[in-house]
Amino acid sequence: MNPIEEIKTKLRKYPHVKYESNDSSISVFPITDKGFTFGLIVNQKGYTVSFNGWHKDFQSKEEALNCFAFGLSDECRLKEYRRGNFAYKWSVESQENGEWVEDSTTGLLLFPFWKKAEVCYLQNNLIDGKKNIGKI
Repeated sequence: MNPIEEIKTKLRKYPHVKYESNDSSISVFPITDKGFTFGLIVNQKGYTVSFNGWHKDFQSKEEALNCFAFGLSDECRLKEYRRGNFAYKWSVESQENGEWVEDSTTGLLLFPFWKKAEVCYLQNNLIDGKKNIGKI
């Protein structure tokens, strides 16, 4: 089955979740102002999962879907760096032994460095990560 259709089928369990999709991509919107938008793009080279500005490429459909589900879980947190209202760097964090540990970071080279720096922590908390990773 197409991974976009798989995600849409699983999201039916959560009628309050809003998303947009087409044949090759899906974007799921946060359910609170403390959440983040996440998406999956299918292309000829594989799959790209994104959480706001953070993104990672995968060749395996299963790995991409697991990462996508991770973004829904309480085991995932997005650390977003901002200057003014401009987000320019994103770090995905996961929990290890009760501590948040940075997994990977994506950032922009150009941003308004003269504006006040701010760090925000965003989390979706839609599923219990310990029980349901990969099982949206």
